[in-house]
Amino acid sequence: MRFALLYRSGTPETNEPPSAKQMEAIGSLMQEMAQAGVLLGAEGFEPSANGVRIRMTSGQFTVSDGPFPHEDGIVDGYAVVKVTSKAEAIEWSHRFLAAAGGGESEVRQLREMR
Repeated sequence: MRFALLYRSGTPETNEPPSAKQMEAIGSLMQEMAQAGVLLGAEGFEPSANGVRIRMTSGQFTVSDGPFPHEDGIVDGYAVVKVTSKAEAIEWSHRFLAAAGGGESEVRQLREMR
């Protein structure tokens, strides 16, 4: 089973990267996940100020430049894992939140394309 672990820090965005302590803790966890064979990929996102939102309503596109309010649930990063159960995905997500120093994670199973 593959799951996407979506991370939201829950704090207003800055242009500052995570602290050295956070990066060390996250890096160690990512290495452990890779060695365990569960990590398929992971990345952090640049601030929403560098992005856009695209919406289509009634056939019309609207493009809005960032930044976006953190109340909108800005996704700060993600990991894709291959695990044997949702409970295992949740456990890895718990460990990531502890390494990151808090926040919120959404665990979503990926649909297998046939």
